[in-house]
Amino acid sequence: MRPLRVVIVDDSRLARSELKTLLAAHADVQVVGEADDVAAAIASCETHCPDLLLLDIQLPQGSGFEVLDALLSPPEVVFCTAYDQHALRAFETSALDYLLKPVEPERLNKALQKARNAVALKDEPRRNALPVAPLRAEDPVFLRDGEHCWFVPTGEISHIEADGNYALVFFRGQKAMLTRSLSTLEARLDPALFFRASRGALVNLRHIARIEPSVADGYTLTLKSGAEMDVSRRQARAFRERLAL
Repeated sequence: MRPLRVVIVDDSRLARSELKTLLAAHADVQVVGEADDVAAAIASCETHCPDLLLLDIQLPQGSGFEVLDALLSPPEVVFCTAYDQHALRAFETSALDYLLKPVEPERLNKALQKARNAVALKDEPRRNALPVAPLRAEDPVFLRDGEHCWFVPTGEISHIEADGNYALVFFRGQKAMLTRSLSTLEARLDPALFFRASRGALVNLRHIARIEPSVADGYTLTLKSGAEMDVSRRQARAFRERLAL
């Protein structure tokens, strides 16, 4: 089994050191990065692509929740904090566990096992799956929402929005909810056709009617259907490069 890659985020150097000491007892755990504020945490995750984030909630210039909001594909998360009042919101982000400081070795061990299990489930389809060509604009896809069914060319899908662990697919003025994550659908779609506008949305580039700068240094897209979508500030540069001559 491959090592469990971990990034530690805490504004206290002592707290990070204590976590690293506890993690050193696990031969299959590799600390690949650490950070002490929101910006550094985002950068570390984007650089190291960890399996697990040990994340404090109260950070300089923000919170651990802002770190997760900024990441397109967040890793598994275990919150490590001195405060218990954020537990409900933490689990709403699909956190694996919520550890109170000082972190007890036994509780950390249980959290790490949850992370191992979650990562193994993610890795299993990748190991067994045969390469699949991305869906082209003319390729039809079957969509079903309750009793309603459609057979739709991929190119007629205007955009897809995340809805928890599900996805809403918009097409022909209609929508269907699929029991798949946005990341799973993104992996099946042609990257020349669909762009990850933000953590929660994919947009069909051929359906964009108008592009306007937004106040958050991103862009507001108006689609041919009249729907509006935002390109996040973090994705704005990639969006410009995608459409540039």
